[in-house]
Amino acid sequence: MKKIFLLSSAVILAAVIFTACKGTVSEHPFVAGTLDGPLPADSAPAQVLKALEKAERLHQYEIMSDTANNISVEAIAEADMTPTEGYGIVVVKGATSTTFPNLRNARQPMANYDQETGILWLTSSVMEGTGIAVERLYQICFDEEDKAYIAHTIEPYDIQQALLKRLGYSIEGQQIMLYDGENSITTAVNTITDMGGFDSEQPVWIGEQIQYNLSGTTPQLLVTPGIKYTTGLVLTYDDMPTLSASITISNDGQVNIGKLEYEN
Repeated sequence: MKKIFLLSSAVILAAVIFTACKGTVSEHPFVAGTLDGPLPADSAPAQVLKALEKAERLHQYEIMSDTANNISVEAIAEADMTPTEGYGIVVVKGATSTTFPNLRNARQPMANYDQETGILWLTSSVMEGTGIAVERLYQICFDEEDKAYIAHTIEPYDIQQALLKRLGYSIEGQQIMLYDGENSITTAVNTITDMGGFDSEQPVWIGEQIQYNLSGTTPQLLVTPGIKYTTGLVLTYDDMPTLSASITISNDGQVNIGKLEYEN
């Protein structure tokens, strides 16, 4: 299977410390990760940045509108007549508008505002393709003048690395049991019989499907493991469940991944 390689060694990402549930030591083998390193930070093409800077009018479409709290999030489709090539997010709170030209708006980003904490959560696609859906999660806060700023960025590689120490598996026949440490999560039943059976060295992987559900006040991480078979160059997800866990960030930037559960 072809792994995903780091595209730019010049990108330096701040380390994020993950705390996990207690009792995550496992006697089961752990899953492997497809991401070989941190992914490059979002960066709009130079011509798009130039067009955004000089534009007299931005053509936008709605991502989120919270009229009760007078806050909205929109994607920029065009700067005057120049397509933004999937880049550009505008956050408006009250009478203050903040533009994030380098944030990607492709693949239907989601946003949700938590009135109690004053935090805006935003997802942004990092990688997409057949069987691949990887997102970053942004925690956006506001200053005294309602100008938005990115307080924390949760990177998919950091999520993967944290889960590699927790997500275990065992295989009996065609049954694949998944564990969070020693705690059983769920069992999947393999129905694919024409791929030569499970890979003997490393059959279960994560990293190609890392997304978020922002429908509640607390973001929910969604991770779907993939299966590697003896034949075939890509992971298969047909019979595999999506696992979910709550995501929280402490005041000092610590990210906590809660208990992994089966996403019904």
